[in-house]
Amino acid sequence: MAGILYLVATPIGNLEDMTYRAVKVLNEVDIIAAEDTRNSIKLLNHFEIKKSLTSYHEFNRYDKAEYLVEKLEQGENVAVITDAGTPGISDPGEVLVEMCYDRGIRVVPVPGAVAAVNALVASGQKTRRFAFEAFLPLEKDKKSKKDLERILGELKAETRTVVIYEAPHRLVSTLELLKKELGERRSLTICKELTKKHETFWKTTLGEACQFYQSEENAPRGEYVLVIAGKSEEELEQEKRLSWEGLSVEEHLRSYMDQGVDKKEAVKLVAKERGIKKQDVYLIAVNIN
Repeated sequence: MAGILYLVATPIGNLEDMTYRAVKVLNEVDIIAAEDTRNSIKLLNHFEIKKSLTSYHEFNRYDKAEYLVEKLEQGENVAVITDAGTPGISDPGEVLVEMCYDRGIRVVPVPGAVAAVNALVASGQKTRRFAFEAFLPLEKDKKSKKDLERILGELKAETRTVVIYEAPHRLVSTLELLKKELGERRSLTICKELTKKHETFWKTTLGEACQFYQSEENAPRGEYVLVIAGKSEEELEQEKRLSWEGLSVEEHLRSYMDQGVDKKEAVKLVAKERGIKKQDVYLIAVNIN
């Protein structure tokens, strides 16, 4: 009988956030796979957990996943932990989980801290709908540039709140990039050092944030989560207006009909957007083939 893969969340800063269940599972499994064994051994020693520890990180995610799956198929139970937070979020855990599903191995999450969720709920931004982007690909290689261009294009049109992780040495360049693409007035909350002694939340704008970090005395330190407001309804309405402002009513109708919208629906849309009577629009529409 195959073993079980446990995805065990660990604290993102405050050790008191470790759950009783997490300690129990880590004490009972046969192997613990850690993103960085040097960091994880400190955590395990603190909770007096004495188990076989192996590394599982970005650079060995495929080979080590195969090894761990073999152990699971032999009946051993394996726990995966990351440096901080929930494994599988912005780390190689997802590769192992996918392999387990392919082999019919049971996967069990052991919940706990997630930096993205903690930042979101305390950000003062809208929380009903959100998108998680982890770290933006800022590397200089061709693939990263192409990926970044695609992601930024998506973010410009995103109406959901966006959550991004960032390291201190990249924070300024990321904020400048986001200001350029989303506008300096876009609201965001900068969440720093979550659950730690110097935890802070600053609700501001991209423009103000970029100006703040220009000063040497405000040089970024610690780990950051950026929670960015999505595009507002007002912005969407303004963009719609700009798209037809220079058009006649007939051209406005044709623009919808060229997109496959039927004439009746196009009349409704044009009348609503221009704030005029449907009958007036219909009189123009009847002459359009």
